Amino acid sequence: MIKIWGRIEKEHKIVRQTTYESIAKFEWGDFFNYLSDICEALDVATPVLLKTHIFNYAKFNRVTFLPRDFTEPVNFDKLILENILR
Repeated sequence: MIKIWGRIEKEHKIVRQTTYESIAKFEWGDFFNYLSDICEALDVATPVLLKTHIFNYAKFNRVTFLPRDFTEPVNFDKLILENILR
């Protein structure tokens, strides 16, 4: 089971948030799909996903996307995905 908390922060305050849940087994190859679904729920563009983002999520159960990770301008400071542990 997958549970990921996605949130958008601006000036250290949560502006929008969502929880992504799926009964499927977590697969690293599908991480971009999880990211896309979360961004769609938050109504923001999908950022560029790099190996370092996946490594940070794997090691720390959390990954932060900054405005420089997006191909179009965004009006927030951070997009954070955090694994919800059971």
